Amino acid sequence: MISFEKMTVNTMKTSINKLKPLSFSRNSNQEISIAGFKLKDLVQTYGSPLYILCEETIRARVNEYKDSFQEFYGEYELVYASKALNCKAICKLMEKESVSLDVVSIGELYTALSVNFPMNKVIFHGNNKSPEEIQACLENNVRIILDNFNDLRLIDELNKSKKEVNIIIRVTPGIECHTHEYIKTGKIDSKFGFNLEDVLDLVAKLKKDYPYIKILGLHSHIGSQIFEMAPQRDAALVLLNKYKEIKEQLGIEMTHLNIGGGLGIKYLESDDPPEIADIVNFSAKAVIEACEKFDLKKPILMMEPGRSLVAPAGITVYRIGNIKDIPNLRKYVCVDGGMADNVRPIMYQAQYLAELDAKDPNKDLETVTIAGKYCESGDVLIKDIKMTKADTDDLLVVFSTGAYNYSMASNYNRATKPAMVLVNRTGHNLIVKRESLDDLLRQDLVPSHLS
Repeated sequence: MISFEKMTVNTMKTSINKLKPLSFSRNSNQEISIAGFKLKDLVQTYGSPLYILCEETIRARVNEYKDSFQEFYGEYELVYASKALNCKAICKLMEKESVSLDVVSIGELYTALSVNFPMNKVIFHGNNKSPEEIQACLENNVRIILDNFNDLRLIDELNKSKKEVNIIIRVTPGIECHTHEYIKTGKIDSKFGFNLEDVLDLVAKLKKDYPYIKILGLHSHIGSQIFEMAPQRDAALVLLNKYKEIKEQLGIEMTHLNIGGGLGIKYLESDDPPEIADIVNFSAKAVIEACEKFDLKKPILMMEPGRSLVAPAGITVYRIGNIKDIPNLRKYVCVDGGMADNVRPIMYQAQYLAELDAKDPNKDLETVTIAGKYCESGDVLIKDIKMTKADTDDLLVVFSTGAYNYSMASNYNRATKPAMVLVNRTGHNLIVKRESLDDLLRQDLVPSHLS
């Protein structure tokens, strides 16, 4: 086994590791704008709550990854983990930026298909893929992340002609990172992937019994919202050690190495995640050195960022309604959204930064709790935040909401999901319409005996 000695990097790049969108600004009246467009005007046009995405931020972060791979490694594939935020416009934006797509459901794949995203740049994840999903992968020549033997059974049963199928084997490397328990995925006790110790026998079985299956390489994903660089490197080294065994014992040399994603971002000013360039450099250096030590050809290095591409680009704007002050206990500032458009605080105890539009964020500070409007006591977006004194009808901005907010949104309490707007210097475009009340009823049926 290769030793995991300490490695250092020195990228000297300008940081884009910002909590707020790159095009965020305030004028002399403290009015907030994104890409030059005032929040109040966007809300007047599209309503609230409102998801807003800064296109400049997404493109900058994509290019930080691409430039870093080109500088520090060579042949690579940047794959957007679309579960973070999947809609037609985002799929098209990633295509324009020459980024591949990671999908985990027939719905995410269908969205990509609907905008003619190139299927040879899609990979399909999942620990319990349905026959419908495997069939769609086979029909569209999508690369499949082989997660378990049920995947293999379905591939063999549905692939009647036994045409070539490209797979990447997902493994649990036994490496944990310091993140929320629910989003640790690299430990042995995980619903995802094969145990690393079983991989050699699995590859031998595939070679012998499934000659139409082409194994591109191995994949691991150790978690999400990761601030440490060492676990990512260590996972890559564990996989490459297995590549060495596979080459020596089976004569197969893998062409791809997928080290997953999970790089964390700033939700609070105190958060200090690695720079994109640093995590790429750190991982690339480890792979290069291990390949030289093990006499392996340098594989195509795949990375699957999601949150780190889109979360900092997003804000959510709410309008403040009721303000409830309980003397000597708590002051609640209630907004016109909450857990239906952002379930992360109640699900992951996620923390956010928020500011008021058209008010100096450094004056008239008080400690308040930002509460949602839904019928749950736990519907709290931000507990005990120090913020400028709020008034009814003020606009509240919550930052870093580009990932897992829209994608986890629900119709709880029969709420309609917010609209989403993509903003750049030339204009603003609606990319997800606000749901209507009729949309809520569209799938409802009343049996005849109740009519």
